[in-house]
Amino acid sequence: MERPVLLCGLGRVGWRVLESLRAAGLPVVVIDLKTEPDDPRLCGATVLKGDCRRHELLERAGVKEARGIVIVTSDDLVNISTALLARKLNPTARVVVRMFNQNLITRFGGAVKNTVALSVSALIAPVMALTAVTGDALGAFRLGDGPRQISELLVTDDSELAGRPVADLALQHGFAPLVLTPAAGSPVFLHAVSGQRVLSPGDRLTVTGRPADIQRLVQRLRGDRFAGVQWAGALRRWLRTARRTLLEVDLAVKIITPVLFGTLFASTLVFRYGLDTAWGDGLYQTVSIIATGGDLHGENRPEWAKVFISVLKLAGAALIAGFTAILTNYLIRARLKGALEVRHVPDGGHIVVCGLGNVGYRLVQELIAMNERVVAIDKVADGQFHDTVRRMGVPVFVGDATVPEVLAQTRAGAAKAVIAATDSELGNIEVALLVREMNAKQRVVVRLTEPEFADAVREAADIRNAISAPALAAPAFVSALYGDSVQALVPVAGRTLVVVDLVVNDADDHLNGASLRAFVLDHDLLPIALSGRDLADARGYRLKVGDKLTVVAELPDYERLLRFQQPPTNHRVVAESWPATARDALVPLVCVSRQCSREEATALLHGGAFTVADGLTFGAARELIELLEREKAKARLV
Repeated sequence: MERPVLLCGLGRVGWRVLESLRAAGLPVVVIDLKTEPDDPRLCGATVLKGDCRRHELLERAGVKEARGIVIVTSDDLVNISTALLARKLNPTARVVVRMFNQNLITRFGGAVKNTVALSVSALIAPVMALTAVTGDALGAFRLGDGPRQISELLVTDDSELAGRPVADLALQHGFAPLVLTPAAGSPVFLHAVSGQRVLSPGDRLTVTGRPADIQRLVQRLRGDRFAGVQWAGALRRWLRTARRTLLEVDLAVKIITPVLFGTLFASTLVFRYGLDTAWGDGLYQTVSIIATGGDLHGENRPEWAKVFISVLKLAGAALIAGFTAILTNYLIRARLKGALEVRHVPDGGHIVVCGLGNVGYRLVQELIAMNERVVAIDKVADGQFHDTVRRMGVPVFVGDATVPEVLAQTRAGAAKAVIAATDSELGNIEVALLVREMNAKQRVVVRLTEPEFADAVREAADIRNAISAPALAAPAFVSALYGDSVQALVPVAGRTLVVVDLVVNDADDHLNGASLRAFVLDHDLLPIALSGRDLADARGYRLKVGDKLTVVAELPDYERLLRFQQPPTNHRVVAESWPATARDALVPLVCVSRQCSREEATALLHGGAFTVADGLTFGAARELIELLEREKAKARLV
């Protein structure tokens, strides 16, 4: 029996991880505090009810024989405790741990052998950011020269994709086709996607490429027109700042300030025209009386002036005390930072991130790395990421993003995209609907939990970028079981594609010396990148120590590769005909393939059809046929 995977915790993420494990065909044993063994959602998975930190419960679950342990409860301490105990009971099994604490993510995985710590926010942020920038993203991974994304393109009647071969489009737009789902028929994957296939309306083409290339294509297909970040003039921005500053001032400050200055002005007039003093002396005497309570000794003043000065002293004391108290209280509670942020908000072309929790902060980081202009909104006045984000040059508005006035401050209606990433699903839906009221064509990315709810929002509310965070992150926890080389697992057309880095570690590695073309055909892998080489020029290349090959595969094919299952060697290549001018070029190829002398090869080429090589794998046979066809020979695979 195949060794099981232990899954600890069936919360929102845990259920999605269970689905991904089942999709990968792995046997699962679940430990959870609340789930009953007869829950129909388990679909036959074994469940032990209890605390996953208990030594005896882990042993009953088979931790010592497990191929891997995935720990995804909602408590960092529980996850860490369980991981350490599991590592003690099974020193060789791979442990995948969910973490919330950003400081622990890299440190814990590095400190505990064969353990990977993952954060849901770090996993979903790249895809959400790419979705906001490009309009669509099924998954994301990273190569040595930058990020790549996986997106789905829909062919419509008036689309520039319709009526064109896949290979021409791939060359023009710099993408690699992964899956073709025709309007009528079954989807075809990876190598089965013919470059000569002409796309028709209703077809869906899943591709991978650079985000910038995908963005330009998607924008053209959807009619988006973003001319970059748009800024108002400096004067206009400063006027906005002044207006916003005045709006932020408390009513009490607005009342007592004109009263105080009105009193100063009126008193100055009395001194100027009633007591015949100069303007400057009148103002000086007024301020002296109000501020210090001093009187005008040695001066012969009429009785009414003495009364006026006495009243001015009393009123001034009250005004100064009140003004000082009200202004001090306001300054303590002031939110002038938000007012001053207004001048840093573009008129359009930026991205608005609503919510600066763990997910929101990661989104800002990803967007800044993509050279996007970002404006953030957070409901918490003293959020832990505010200062860090401001140091990145991102203006932060403190307020409720579900209030239209707050969204209006960030120019959300004219933005490139708005990402609703708060911790409240209801709030995220409300933000999306408010933004759509401001601009019916606005691109909105909504963070949700349940994938069924996300599907309903996409279909019923026409918010096509509603994303289920647990469903998006769950495949990464499964991929971590296979090793650090797996970058992403992406469900497409009912199957799971895996993006993986294959590294030739040493001379004894089974990949060392393998023909690249034969290897990818034998294992049905689609090569995406080869370290230090252009794949277009890698014909006939043999892998060597130090090479890193990034491929896309269907998950079962990758599992067979992990188990070192050798492809069958029951293929034969028969050469049927060839031009006489090609004989000299074919002789060395026949010599190597048949392990024969030049004389024997020459004799074969002067005769009829013959077997060039036997006992080949499918990949080796296809590679040999391609070599023969390059010399204008006709050959067939048996």
